Amino acid sequence: MDYGWLSLIPPFLAIFLAFLTREPIFSLAVACFTGVLIMGQGLIGFPELLARTLGDRDFMWVCLIEICIGILVAFYQRCGAVNMFSQKVKFMTKSRRQTQSLGWGLGMFVFFSDYFSPLFVGPVMRNLTDRARISREKLAYICDSTSAPVSVLAPITGWAVYISALLIATGVVVDKKEAMSLFIKSIPFNFYAILSVLMVGLISLKLIPEFGPMRRAEQRAIQTGQVLRPGSVPMMSPELTSLAVSEKGRPNIWLNFLTPVLIVITINMWTFFATGQARVLDSFMLAAVTLGVIMFFQKVDNLSGLMKSMLAGIKGVMPAVLILAFAYAINSVSMEMGTAQYVIDVTRDWFNPGLLPVLVFLISAIISFATGTSWGTFAIVIPIAIPLAFEFSGGEVSGLVLGTIAAVAGGGVFGDHCSPLSDTTVLSSLGSACDHMDHVKTQIPYAIVVALIASAIYLTLGIF
Repeated sequence: MDYGWLSLIPPFLAIFLAFLTREPIFSLAVACFTGVLIMGQGLIGFPELLARTLGDRDFMWVCLIEICIGILVAFYQRCGAVNMFSQKVKFMTKSRRQTQSLGWGLGMFVFFSDYFSPLFVGPVMRNLTDRARISREKLAYICDSTSAPVSVLAPITGWAVYISALLIATGVVVDKKEAMSLFIKSIPFNFYAILSVLMVGLISLKLIPEFGPMRRAEQRAIQTGQVLRPGSVPMMSPELTSLAVSEKGRPNIWLNFLTPVLIVITINMWTFFATGQARVLDSFMLAAVTLGVIMFFQKVDNLSGLMKSMLAGIKGVMPAVLILAFAYAINSVSMEMGTAQYVIDVTRDWFNPGLLPVLVFLISAIISFATGTSWGTFAIVIPIAIPLAFEFSGGEVSGLVLGTIAAVAGGGVFGDHCSPLSDTTVLSSLGSACDHMDHVKTQIPYAIVVALIASAIYLTLGIF
């Protein structure tokens, strides 16, 4: 059934209510319920939607990753690994500028996974940023804007493989080698991702002043020491953030802090090069188990203590799991109602050589923001936009073709790292222990500024 403009109601209702009420779970639930009513599925359609979504393999995969990371963070906190890291880098964080720059650098270092990045940088940097009176909103922004924007710029990530596979599926690209070559050549044209990462650095170094809600959050933190807004609800529950450090055993930074990190990096990089797909869940599971075993033999905790820490870690990530569950549900509603295809259909007639890159960027940004998924956006827009770009270019690989590929990638990233429905946005709120909607509200003005600059560049590219 063609729902037309009605397909826009559920995702935009979720976003509107989230900003209005500051309650993302309630907002997503209302939007999902509205969607099933519009589709004529009645009251029973809502529980069926949840059962269908929560049984989805992709959701279970993300959910298990979050649980493993929650356990790993709990073990880190319990054995004092985060405190040990803070002591080691104290000489690098004598000022707010140095502290923010360290977070920026760590985010770019963990380039291979947009999931691992915010969930590593957030917990590791939280004590340092709190001590420097840097707001949690600022930490969440640093985590978020160095996750997906960095991953989409690296040719050795799952993002590169996925986009390359979609390019082959269009029929205008012959094989994997040509598709990967096109992706690599398009990287310099991904202005949104490049400028997003650059803006974090410029703001961290205070070369660009704070503005909008972020400025108010930073002034609050500096003047009062309140890194969280009074009345805010941090995404990470107190069971995890307030977990006491054990006074037993003799942990050290090499075993307790670096070993899990090296396990995650090694497994992800090795499996990516070997199979073309990083084993993210496997790496986090092994890292958590290894750290637990190390703590047991160091006598940091006995088996009972380790189990208590595990439960604290699982409880700590539950708020994020709930939001992700409803985010996946609203994404299913959007797919069933054809939201993205409707946006494509109503804008298809506007496509022309001069406007193609900027239109593709804006359409991709709207779809990804409304649905909260960049990869879903790629799957919808690439098969339509890339053949058009080749047709306008006479079948040759031109700046128009490369710019259009990059425009899809950048537009998808826009929604991935600033939509309240996006998993990366949720994970950044979780990693930084920030109120989810506070993170979204403070980050969006920065994302919009970068998007406007990128749009102007794409428009210029298309005209000249």
